[in-house]
Formats: sequence, C-alpha cells, structure tokens
Amino acid sequence: MKKVILKCKLKNRSEFEEKLSDIDLDFSPIYWQHDRIYVPKNYQKRSNYPRLVMRTEMKSVDKPAKYYFILKRHIEDSGIDIVEETPVEDYEKLVNIILQLGFKPSAEVSRRRQELKMGEGTFIYLDKIENTSGYYAKIESELSEKDSATEARLDLQKTFKTLGESDFVDSPYSEL
Repeated sequence: MKKVILKCKLKNRSEFEEKLSDIDLDFSPIYWQHDRIYVPKNYQKRSNYPRLVMRTEMKSVDKPAKYYFILKRHIEDSGIDIVEETPVEDYEKLVNIILQLGFKPSAEVSRRRQELKMGEGTFIYLDKIENTSGYYAKIESELSEKDSATEARLDLQKTFKTLGESDFVDSPYSEL
C-alpha cells in the first residue's frame, strides 16, 4: 500500500488533543508498541532500500500481545512510502528467516501510542517515544493510483498547521 507519512514534534500535547476534541475527534486509549528494525547488510540512509520491522503490540494488559511483520520502503524521489503489514503467529521463526535472508538488526523503538481515524485511509497517531523528550504526531494517508504524493503531503502539512503545529520531522523514530 502506498502512503504519505508526515511527522511533527508537538509543542504541547494537551493543546493538540484539545483542538482535535473541539472538532469531535478523539484519540483511542493508549497502547504499547515495540518495533525491532532490520536492514539489508549494505543499507544506506536515504536510499530506497527496504526496512523490515517486527512489531509487538499490546492494546490491553488482559489480552495477549499481537505480532506483525512490516515491510517499509521510502521512495526518496517521490516522497511515497510503501508499507505492507502481515500478522505473525510465530515471531521467532520469522526473525530467523529475516536473519537468514541477510538482514541485520538496526534499531529498536518502543512507544506509547494513541490513534485517531480522520477519514477513509487517513490516521493520526500520537506517540511518546521511549528515551526521547516530548510527544510526536504522525499522519498517515493512503494513496490511490491517481493521487499525487506532493499534493497529499501539502494537505498533511496544512492539517498540522491548522492545528498549530509546524515542527516537521523527516527522520524515522529510530534516528531521533
């Protein structure tokens, strides 16, 4: 699936949430995610190389964790992210496959997350990344074949600016 993703470091989390609440948009309860990121052995930053992510997600302490395998690839010249996500039954087996394919561990990111569905294919995530200060908001918008990535990115920037935010972040959370 093709997406445009834009992140922003928030000035004030409470004010951001309040502005969304004023237009009847409220975030889900907080849940926890932990990503283990794997890259090819010849990986270079800002290249079109894929990253593989093994995600652990806990939405409730009284339910078992869920596991996902995610392929992420950022296409620099177009600003599009290719993201494919698949639920996983056997976490350890899939990690062994990833390692045997020549990928190596690159980073780990833990976060507390809340989500908000804005419309068809568009989500806002409110993230508190472990070992970093402040909060981040991330908007992900799915693109159809006819959508322009440039126009979609401008729309996401306008959304953030309307909500009083403009401290855009281009780096992945693992590089913060």
